[in-house]
Amino acid sequence: MIVGVPKEIKVREYRVGLTPPVVREMTRAGVRVLVQSGAGAEIGFSDEDYQKAGAAIVPEAGEVWSASELIIKVKEPQASEIRLMREGQLLFTFLHLAPDPEQAKGLLAAGVTAIAYETVTDDRGGLPLLAPMSAIAGRMSVQAGAEALLMTHGGRGTLLAGVPGVEPARVTILGGGTAGTNAARISSALGAETTVLDVSARRLQELDGMFLGRIETVHANRDNIERHVTCSDLVIGAVLVPGAAAPRLVGVELIRAMPRGSVVVDISIDQGGVFETSHPTTHDAPTFIRHGVVHYCVANMPGAVARTSTFALSNATEGYAQKLALKGLDALREDRHLQNGLNVHKGRVTHKAVAEALGLPCTPAPMALGD
Repeated sequence: MIVGVPKEIKVREYRVGLTPPVVREMTRAGVRVLVQSGAGAEIGFSDEDYQKAGAAIVPEAGEVWSASELIIKVKEPQASEIRLMREGQLLFTFLHLAPDPEQAKGLLAAGVTAIAYETVTDDRGGLPLLAPMSAIAGRMSVQAGAEALLMTHGGRGTLLAGVPGVEPARVTILGGGTAGTNAARISSALGAETTVLDVSARRLQELDGMFLGRIETVHANRDNIERHVTCSDLVIGAVLVPGAAAPRLVGVELIRAMPRGSVVVDISIDQGGVFETSHPTTHDAPTFIRHGVVHYCVANMPGAVARTSTFALSNATEGYAQKLALKGLDALREDRHLQNGLNVHKGRVTHKAVAEALGLPCTPAPMALGD
């Protein structure tokens, strides 16, 4: 099978689908890899690095898409990329289809087989391809929030760590999964007064043991969310329902009740966001102010640390990518966890949560693959 790695074209997206070391492993296994010229240049991967790893360099994106049976990339395909797809082609990338009906419509019309990193599972019930990006976004969310709190960025002028004699900032994290846990790690390390809310009592117990009392853990019911959000300097939304749109936990009235100059960081914006006032932003213009509250809603946060993110993502996807390259659709039939990543196949939605979010019928993956 021929694998293609196009250059990402989303605004300020410098990650690349495969690193040269992973390309080397794939070509040694007999896979032919095409890499678009300059695909990794911004993060220090030259065309020569890919050639030494065994890849062929092609000058234009169109050639990568037309010549490849499997496309491996990072972000969801943009409209101009969807026009380059062909029926039967495999696509392996982040999709986040639930809040993006136009992308879903394009993939369905193209007749491609689209496998989403964010819904691939593992034996422990985790999301192994989403996890490294969630960890990075969680850590970055505190950095982004701390910067947005500066008065020069519209914030209320609060230092997360405080100083002797002055209390630190109050940070509330909605969701205790991978992103929320990593946000708590950075927030508490910086000295902020940190609270994590989650609906799972078991997860709250795990977090309490993990942080040894350095953070507060609170059950995420409506009263507790309202109480903590309205008295916080920084609120981080880190809730994930695999494949589905994120729940809107914080409505506009609650945003209005927050202190003027406080900050919300919506890590969940890829899936629609947890704040009613959120809308996707870019690294060029990462924040906006609604009702006196600074909103940071960048939809590809890890793209700002593209080198770290590319290594982390490529390490996680390597085994799955190689299976797909060597076995094609049989890789999906043989591996139920990879099969859980299947969102679209031959014009049909195959993931239940995605289908429900889009209001479309669902053809279960095993049935779709049996055609």
